[in-house]
Amino acid sequence: MTKEYRQPVYAPPVGAADLYLIRHGESAPARPGVSFPMKDGHGDPPLHPQGERQAVAVGERLKNEAFAALYVTKLTRTHQTAAPLAAHLGLTPIENPDLHEVHLGDWDGGLYRIKAAEGDPIYAHVREIQDWAPIPGAETRDAFFTRVRKGLMDIARAHRDQRIAVFVHGGVIGAALAVASGAEPFSFLGAANGSISRLVIHDERMSVRGFNDTQHLSHL
Repeated sequence: MTKEYRQPVYAPPVGAADLYLIRHGESAPARPGVSFPMKDGHGDPPLHPQGERQAVAVGERLKNEAFAALYVTKLTRTHQTAAPLAAHLGLTPIENPDLHEVHLGDWDGGLYRIKAAEGDPIYAHVREIQDWAPIPGAETRDAFFTRVRKGLMDIARAHRDQRIAVFVHGGVIGAALAVASGAEPFSFLGAANGSISRLVIHDERMSVRGFNDTQHLSHL
């Protein structure tokens, strides 16, 4: 009989961490003249009712996955999004200090959304150069990308040969996948609320295995 070589099915290499990066559900809307609640200089809005529904859908989608741990950031919207899955799995989410959203300086607290919607010229410049530095007091792209990579690598080193759910922010997902792929810095911004992306980390190598999976949200 002639020997056959079938196409292989991907599996993470031995020693790798398999990270599911889940963007938090939709958060409360920004309103002119009204700041979000703040935490350590960051806007900390709770989930919008639609975001709560997205969190439930995430929990239903992933409740049969064998996650060894759940991670969240210090901001409320990631805790709320993780809560349904944590209840299904009986796991207590762990805060990672490096994976909170990019600090937007004077535009934090909801103003960034308003400036973006209004087409502010500083926002246009941010998009053009793919760096938040033009915003007064904002974190630079390089500083943000460096801390995001550190946060992800710390999780990976703690969870070799395990699958982990990491509830984070759109900017964090964008940074993580840009770093992993070598793409332009803002290439992966815009992951949908409640979406699932996947990153496999083996030693110092990061590999993108999925981006912006939203099939569990189609009924919302």
